Amino acid sequence: MKGQRFLDSKWDYCLVLDACRYDVFSEVYDEYLEGTLEKRRSTGSSTPEWASRTFTGDHDIAYFSGNPFINDLGIPLNELKWGASCDYEWTANEHISDVVDVWKHGWDDDLGTVPPDSVAESFAEHRDLVETADRTVLHYMQPHAPYLARGTGQKLKQIQKGIRRQDEADEDEDDGGVLDSLGETVRPKVESTLEGSELAQKAGLWLELDPADLVRNGTRDAAMALYEENLRIALESVAALVPELEGRVVVTADHGEAFGEEGVWEHHIETHIPALMEVPWLVLE
Repeated sequence: MKGQRFLDSKWDYCLVLDACRYDVFSEVYDEYLEGTLEKRRSTGSSTPEWASRTFTGDHDIAYFSGNPFINDLGIPLNELKWGASCDYEWTANEHISDVVDVWKHGWDDDLGTVPPDSVAESFAEHRDLVETADRTVLHYMQPHAPYLARGTGQKLKQIQKGIRRQDEADEDEDDGGVLDSLGETVRPKVESTLEGSELAQKAGLWLELDPADLVRNGTRDAAMALYEENLRIALESVAALVPELEGRVVVTADHGEAFGEEGVWEHHIETHIPALMEVPWLVLE
């Protein structure tokens, strides 16, 4: 299986579907898009890992980001007080010429995420950036949870709250004292322990599922059904946008999503199993 070779491949527009598994994509994509599909291996099993290993130089790219980890805040990933703990000293705006924070202005409070149409709308509003950049990336949050049919988005809402708290802390320039320092020391260890627990991983996923579906179908089937629906919603939006794009268009993913394979649920940093590493690479006709 070929590596993703994201930047080395030829494209003018690359549409990134967050947490999109190759196998599910391969079963449904041709109902929406026509092209040549390959299975490729991502550089990471999570967005922070993928981004920090993909964008290592200076790139003239207009990047429309529905994902908060790829942002124009200028805060290194390892200093973020929200989201997964990691050691990556990487910031998007040090490597990407223009990052548009769609996750900020395109957020839907009812859905608890950035819907696909917000990415398309932001693209339409920033044509000037697209015209001056060498290439353009549109990073959709789907099929990543929350599942749009449910409209809860509890996990991403927690990230949004974390962003607000960090912004407020930066404005106050308060060191937070001993308790905050202790929290920053202990938190990564706690998160590491939880991520090693299959039960804890499933508990995180249960926030996004309907209890009745869980009882009736089990965690995997209930989640997979909503995951596929999320993917279809994203593909509908992508298919509507593609006719407006001039040049070579590719659809891919930053990483996949696990539903119990090898005891893993959702996606986690440096967890290199096929469900998380195998992503689609669709060159559109």
